Amino acid sequence: MGRYDDVFRAAAEDPETFWLRAAQAVDWEAAPTRALDSSGAPFHRWYPDGRLNVCFNAVDRHVEAGRGEQPALVYDSPVTGTRRTYTYAQLRDEVAAFAGALSGLGVGHGDRVVIYMPMIPEAAVAMLACARIGAIHSVVFGGFAPPELAVRIDDAAPKVVVSASCGIEGRRVIPYKPLLDQAIELAGHRPEKRVIVQRPQEPAELGPDDLDWADLVATAPAAPCVPVAATDPLYILYTSGTTGKPKGVVRDCGGYAVALLWSMDAVYDIGPGETMFTGSDVGWVVGHSYIVYGPLLAGATTVLYEGKPVGTPDAGQFWRVAAEYGVKTMFTAPTAFRAIRKEDPKGTLAAGYDLSRLRYLFLAGERLDPETYHWASALLDIPVIDHWWQTETGWPIVANPVGIEAAPVKPGSPTRPLPGWDVRVLDPSGQPVPPGVDGAIVVRLPLPPGALPTLWNDDARFVASYLSAYDGYYLTGDSGHIDEDGYVYVMGRTDDVINVAGHRLSTGSMEEVLATHPDVAECAVIGVADALKGQVPRGLVVLKAGTAREPAEVEAELVRLVRERIGAVASLKDVAVVPALPKTRSGKILRKTMRGIADGLDEPIPSTVDDPNVIENLRPVLRRPERDGS
Repeated sequence: MGRYDDVFRAAAEDPETFWLRAAQAVDWEAAPTRALDSSGAPFHRWYPDGRLNVCFNAVDRHVEAGRGEQPALVYDSPVTGTRRTYTYAQLRDEVAAFAGALSGLGVGHGDRVVIYMPMIPEAAVAMLACARIGAIHSVVFGGFAPPELAVRIDDAAPKVVVSASCGIEGRRVIPYKPLLDQAIELAGHRPEKRVIVQRPQEPAELGPDDLDWADLVATAPAAPCVPVAATDPLYILYTSGTTGKPKGVVRDCGGYAVALLWSMDAVYDIGPGETMFTGSDVGWVVGHSYIVYGPLLAGATTVLYEGKPVGTPDAGQFWRVAAEYGVKTMFTAPTAFRAIRKEDPKGTLAAGYDLSRLRYLFLAGERLDPETYHWASALLDIPVIDHWWQTETGWPIVANPVGIEAAPVKPGSPTRPLPGWDVRVLDPSGQPVPPGVDGAIVVRLPLPPGALPTLWNDDARFVASYLSAYDGYYLTGDSGHIDEDGYVYVMGRTDDVINVAGHRLSTGSMEEVLATHPDVAECAVIGVADALKGQVPRGLVVLKAGTAREPAEVEAELVRLVRERIGAVASLKDVAVVPALPKTRSGKILRKTMRGIADGLDEPIPSTVDDPNVIENLRPVLRRPERDGS
């Protein structure tokens, strides 16, 4: 394992030299002479004297290098039956025109633009256009409820909002314009203009402050790239919150460009001309980093997919996309593969496509349970790579860096920390725990390039939320352990560790056991308040399609399975078969929400929920007295 060890050690022992060398892969207007400025610690800034333009690095430089005719962005929309390919030259022209349109509306360096869009090419064009003129974009997931959009508008105070007339969720057309209108009525800040992409599925009626995208760009002059400081914000991305003011994660220009470009090669093994398909949404950090900026910075081809992994129209769509566009690296969430496995347990749909060019499957966004890992590995016969990161970090913290050196896989672990990340596990008093012992996962400061330098207009909250729990460390909010080989195991959020009669138990460990049952498609374990034991675990499972067994029979088997694998101390006596688990639109299971309902609290439904009806249908199950499945 010498090569990984050498690279990791180089980044740890001399980060200044390591990250200055990595910065040479970026085109600078003024190249930085130093990497890190820690004079304002705990606020650390990367490349303090560098100047660049991220849009130039993502688009124009590839055209200038003679690769203008290479595909840059492929739009594939099974929900509308549309497929469109943009070369780098075409993408540059589209971006420059919309950047000119924004400039004509008075948007300039440092101004904010809120982008409230479905998965259409104009969403990526709008992001890049903001970067081109030094404006700061804040993408809000399309279809967010008006109150949630309103608080983001108030916090970012955008000069312009860019939206579309509608989005498409599965087979449902969702008009966006009424949602946007309601949000602006609720907001205290009023944007000067709104630019609307008119979609034929549901055109919008435009008001006096609304402008048609097509009309606007038809007469707009092409805008040049505006160099900005490396420490200037590129975007604000709000973390999903249930109450109160959202946290606006700030991403800087220079550190982000360097880190993403480095990660494309080192982590994902993607270079110029190769194709990456990331099944996510531009509203999430994965979409920012690995649908839009990362692949384009690397000169690769990126696939922007408007649809679901299942149901639009079937569970074979990811295989179709991979085959049609010669995808080398696919990246999505484990929940997408659990959905595919639930609909097509034997993976028969994959057999109909030529997947010979697919080299890697990366999964992140939620812990990859070993059962899903084994299923995907057996089906595809390629490396299936779990990796772990967060909205705040912008790029992976822990991964198997196949572009440097592939390490042996340990199911249940996203492998080892990437160069630049000093990951530790601490007990509640701040002391390191021995290998294999669970604790709070933290990262020693300073964080590497690309991670958040602060929160938008809220330095105090940045310190309170992330830096105050352990002096000198960033608190990830996740719990887990590191084994004797340095492999990290992320078992869940810190509040997913439950205390059963004085025993600290990971609900993630119990979920791993439940997921091994041949009839289980996906599962969740939550800790429920108990007068005697403090907390007891409760399991919820969704069965695979076509399973004809009695739920009670499966439930009893699952209780026994946990007792056999973990022991009676786990106290898992109540497992319920349910039709579906509540999730966010990005696929994360809403464990905290379920736990609150089970405890009888007036738990708010997160704005990110995919289908509120799933939660409502679960309320009777969650609030019933514990069943003794023993």
